Amino acid sequence: MKPYRLSLALLLLVAYLGVQALTGERGLLSGHARDTLLIQREAQLAALTEQRRDLETRVRYLRSDSLSKDLLEERARAVLGFSDPRDYVIRVSSETAPVATQSAHS
Repeated sequence: MKPYRLSLALLLLVAYLGVQALTGERGLLSGHARDTLLIQREAQLAALTEQRRDLETRVRYLRSDSLSKDLLEERARAVLGFSDPRDYVIRVSSETAPVATQSAHS
């Protein structure tokens, strides 16, 4: 049995590596899971990129050298909960949605 020990050990090593090549984390059979994860991460990246662009635009308009009065007024109303006397306010029950405002001059 001594001469076959090395051969048996090599055969077990090859079998282990073969199984890992097929079913391991980066194996041939796990390609679909990696593709699905990649698609999810790309969608998440696109959403975060769009959110960052929106935030950068808002920050640019809030700087003192290019202050947007409309954006400032919108944020002040949202934070303070006020509305313009010329606005139409439609009250909706709290079960379905929060109070919605519609600007008459928009």
